[in-house]
Amino acid sequence: MPTSIGFRPTPDDERILREAGQPGESTSDTLRRALRLLDHERWLTRFRADAENLKGENVNTEPEVW
Repeated sequence: MPTSIGFRPTPDDERILREAGQPGESTSDTLRRALRLLDHERWLTRFRADAENLKGENVNTEPEVW
């Protein structure tokens, strides 16, 4: 089921959309691209946290499981 989201941009939002938009890109396309970038940034944050937690792990000291 499609969902529509209403959005009333502030003057600052409009400036960002103007500056971030690419030629021929609609406002919806710009917002979609921004949401995907936000999703990717969240993934990178989780990746970095996992990498930090595992930085001392040495898989060579683990027993073979197969």
